Amino acid sequence: MTEYEYDAVCWDIGGVIVELKSIREGYAAFVGELAAAYDLDPEAALETWKSALGDHFRSRDGTEYVTALEGYRKATDALFEDPPDEEAWMRTFRRTSEASMRPEPNAVETIRALDEAGVHLGIVSDIDTREADSMLSTFGVADAFDAVTTSEDVGYTKPDQRMFEDAIGKARANGVDPDRTLMIGDRYRHDVEGAAEAGLTPVAYGDGARGPAAAHEIDDLLALLEIVGVER
Repeated sequence: MTEYEYDAVCWDIGGVIVELKSIREGYAAFVGELAAAYDLDPEAALETWKSALGDHFRSRDGTEYVTALEGYRKATDALFEDPPDEEAWMRTFRRTSEASMRPEPNAVETIRALDEAGVHLGIVSDIDTREADSMLSTFGVADAFDAVTTSEDVGYTKPDQRMFEDAIGKARANGVDPDRTLMIGDRYRHDVEGAAEAGLTPVAYGDGARGPAAAHEIDDLLALLEIVGVER
């Protein structure tokens, strides 16, 4: 068996695997279709929808998680006096989201290379579980991950240590120690400092994650292969 520098890599999703701009474009496409179907002003509808969604996420208490699904309900309800059937608009939401979604550059290639090398791959992300599964499936990499830790399942957001403890427990069940585990994220406090406090080795992806707690700082996800010791 090949000996690598690290045995596991834990990934954030938004901003690391999935391009955040593409998520916002999916929101806009969804609201645009609702506006066309129900004769709403598209710009005003989008502002109302985004504002309601933002209010929902800001309502949480500390690191306690509030689901995105409930936020989507509140945001969509805010557009109507008599909201349409949820099952109908949710089909539109999922279709437009999937059609708009793009991976971060080299994310899919890096995930596949690490998976083929036998590296344990995990998710540690502030996200609804169904949404995480959908995003990974859209890019054809769901099967590459050995474990998934979501804030919906744990009940808290990073940097709450319960998120990292859950991921560490799942990695240990596969024979992986925390000191041989990388955590890659795009937010300094949530991903980098949180991972360092849990005993993982943090990899900062992009400018928003850089700082003294980062063991590695990268702008290209393919650089993970060199850090782990996997040949391209």
